[in-house]
Amino acid sequence: MTPPGIFWLTRDFRFQDNPALAAAIRQGPLLALFFLDRQLMAQGAASRWRLERALKAFDAELRRRTQGQGVLILKGEPDKLLPDLLRETGAREVHQSDWPAPEMRRMQIQVQDALKPLNAALILHPGHLLTHPANIRTGQGGTYRVFTPFARALRAFGPDRPVPPAPQRISPFANPPSGVAIKDIDLAHDMKRGNSVLTRYALPSGETAALDRLEDFLDHAAGYADQRDRPDLDATSGLSEHLAVGEISPRTVWAIASGRIRERPETSDAIAKFLSELIWREFAWHLLIDFPPMAKVPWRDEWASFPWRGPNPDFAQWSRADTGVALVDAGLREMRVTGRMHNRVRMVVASYLTKHFLTDWRLGLAHFQDSLTDWDPAANAMNWQWVAGCGPDASPFFRIFNPEKQAKQFDPHGHYRHRWLAGWTGEPAPEALAYFATLPSGWSVSRNWRERSDLQHGRSRALDAYHRFRGDG
Repeated sequence: MTPPGIFWLTRDFRFQDNPALAAAIRQGPLLALFFLDRQLMAQGAASRWRLERALKAFDAELRRRTQGQGVLILKGEPDKLLPDLLRETGAREVHQSDWPAPEMRRMQIQVQDALKPLNAALILHPGHLLTHPANIRTGQGGTYRVFTPFARALRAFGPDRPVPPAPQRISPFANPPSGVAIKDIDLAHDMKRGNSVLTRYALPSGETAALDRLEDFLDHAAGYADQRDRPDLDATSGLSEHLAVGEISPRTVWAIASGRIRERPETSDAIAKFLSELIWREFAWHLLIDFPPMAKVPWRDEWASFPWRGPNPDFAQWSRADTGVALVDAGLREMRVTGRMHNRVRMVVASYLTKHFLTDWRLGLAHFQDSLTDWDPAANAMNWQWVAGCGPDASPFFRIFNPEKQAKQFDPHGHYRHRWLAGWTGEPAPEALAYFATLPSGWSVSRNWRERSDLQHGRSRALDAYHRFRGDG
């Protein structure tokens, strides 16, 4: 029996630009593998829900290409299960796309140690990033701490080229072990009432949907630079979910977008701005690799002693999207219904929690981690630290977003707030009512939203705390 090429799926549910999949196919008949392990189940409910959709879309396409064989799904820890799998199949290599989150790094080390007695190896392949962090270094050989020079260096070096797509016909491993049937998995069973609502408002999943969304975005990208901050407009790419679960690679996005610039030079400024957002994602990952505790520890050491508030009634109101501040509550309700939130609104929402409420950014980070279908450990950690003022290249703490001014500038006609706030103005939109269908039975939230904020008091409290922290008075 010819040993299989084992492909360990993690966050790379695609057939284009997937070096780990390509290597496994070259090695022998394919055995695609996915683990239901502790690391997976520790993720937020919404991201698990979205990952399940990615897995099922990949499995369906794999069955088409192998004429019937899907992903082998095993329940348990990879370092415990992989040695027995290799003994049973005769394989000596496991191919995995390198998803360099700290938890995965630890598991990779454990797997490598577990495979050594078998003279077997875990082979890590690039693909999650535009290029390896070792290629983008400062003059002193370190990691860039500021975005602008990082972006300049990355553009000068250039991203890696995508590898060719997998073939349309793939030879499967003839005698795979038995595993969990894909129809029986339920990765987000704890989501309960929110599951059906999220399903109703979800974007299409899968690699084909990702590629179609990219092409459609590029067809209408001319106004992106001016409109990307408008939550009332459909002006962004909507690719964050696809990138988060690896249904499309950043290298593919870069290559296709760059090709569109060559075809239509008049779109160059808009697409260049879009690519800068892809570089921001890259920046976050390079920093997380350099500083793994970024989700728990302030990147700037001096912020370790800032007097953040822990769990408090204000945080409870914020997490329930019931602060009485229209743009803040609209954003948090959008996230609860769809698993997504417009990026401009995310900044306002995060600023309100950390500045007006002086609440620990890690509480907000955890809430986003549980609620976002496009959860990304690097972007989530860096962006929360950026808003809180304690991260790399951070927005200063004293830069406090005014939600009312932000709403007037970026939601000038109120369409976004009306869409998500029942009672804000006029008859409630279906999306605004859908929010209430997601709420746990213990939550008490009025079905008729009313403004009840004191923005000036919150701003003054934040600045007073900052000046005391700095020793200014």
